[in-house]
Amino acid sequence: MLSRVADALYWMSRYVERAEDITRILTVNFHTLLDAPVEISEHAWQPIIAITGDEKLYREYYQEYNARNVSEFLLWNSNNPNAVTTCITMARENARSVREQISSEMWENLNRLYFLVRDLNREVSGHGPYEFFDQIRYGSWAFQGITAETMTHGDGYEFIQLGKHMERADKTVRTLDVKYAAVNMMSDGPETSLQLIAMLRSCSAFEAFRKTGASNMQADRVAEFLLLNLEFPRAAAYCLHRVLRSINQISGDPLRQPHLLNNPQRLMGRICAELEYLDIGEVLDQNMHPFLVQLLLRLNHVGSEIMQTYFNTQVILPVKYPQQIQQQQ
Repeated sequence: MLSRVADALYWMSRYVERAEDITRILTVNFHTLLDAPVEISEHAWQPIIAITGDEKLYREYYQEYNARNVSEFLLWNSNNPNAVTTCITMARENARSVREQISSEMWENLNRLYFLVRDLNREVSGHGPYEFFDQIRYGSWAFQGITAETMTHGDGYEFIQLGKHMERADKTVRTLDVKYAAVNMMSDGPETSLQLIAMLRSCSAFEAFRKTGASNMQADRVAEFLLLNLEFPRAAAYCLHRVLRSINQISGDPLRQPHLLNNPQRLMGRICAELEYLDIGEVLDQNMHPFLVQLLLRLNHVGSEIMQTYFNTQVILPVKYPQQIQQQQ
């Protein structure tokens, strides 16, 4: 597979997942504030920007953190490279560049999402954004299902899964980092339970968590579920194991071909092994933030190594070839 094609499939998938994650987090925040006390509502929007990691850029355009400003910034601000409209547009552009590698159904679904955000009446959506949020989320889920059912599960499909689960792991870790810190400073009570439910819903994990048999909302149990669960598809550990599986599918099983082990396999393998044997008690309370910051740095390193290993388009200059021949002679 051409490096250019793999790069486009990877980023197409990441952008679609990013758009869905942002709209889900916004939806949860809007609904949570309906039941929240006024003092919580006043400080509820800054953490949303913290999750996306765009605080510095946000402050260049807005003075206050409120529903209107945060929604505008995350949905359609043209200067925000992580805005939903930008993500969908970039996903479509990447898909268009590899149109022959994806199915017609995938292209049609992504095209519908693109025209949805392009033709959006922003004034109307600003007053009632829930329908727009649902359309983006359902469109993303449909894209994932269509991809699984209409595309050959070869290297191209694995690069799509690689992008999706790298993005998903990143957002789960960021959400846990921001929201756990806020909950950890609160005393037990209705507000704490409300914030823990919001944390779970931000990762589409509330029902899955309750089905584990947890009767009480406790911060340590929620953190353990979102970080270490190997069965829930948005838990960090699950996503990272799926990333490792995709890398192994693309590059070869390291157990059978240890001499071909590359940097992404080595780095991701270490992270997965450490999470698998991690004692959650070691990283709770004040230890959680430093641990998650280090995990995010390591994930960024893996992302850089993926770029270098699979998407590096550097070539040997033609002038070097005759020099090598001359040296051999």
